[in-house]
Amino acid sequence: MTATDRSIELINVAAQAAADKLAHDIIAYDVSDVLAITDAFLLASAPSDRQVKSIVDEIEERLTKDLGVKPVRREGDREARWVLLDYVDIVVHVQHSEERVFYALERLWKDCPELELPADAVATRGKASDHAKEQAARELDGELS
Repeated sequence: MTATDRSIELINVAAQAAADKLAHDIIAYDVSDVLAITDAFLLASAPSDRQVKSIVDEIEERLTKDLGVKPVRREGDREARWVLLDYVDIVVHVQHSEERVFYALERLWKDCPELELPADAVATRGKASDHAKEQAARELDGELS
């Protein structure tokens, strides 16, 4: 079994929305062969709680406006460290960069096929490590001053 055309459409709209809000390391997996409850996962991250929330809000707004769907469940809003949007056909995980590293969902799903995403979403790969390096350099500069 593979992800349906509808699931792929949802993933692409959600991935573009995340990229538009400057999410990091956007990736999607076809989990339909290993899970009966959904077709695909979309993973994205951001360096702050505020940005996680902004990305989640944009994904939800875009999927509602463009495709007429709302999540059946939304979890993690209060802390905005790991927000999950469940659309039944797809599940979107937007994590704070620290949670992304700690939980490493990519390791769990690495055997599942990766779904093709819009170019803007693909261009976000490696942004989290770039941001971490910049942050470390700023902190080091502050210590040396």
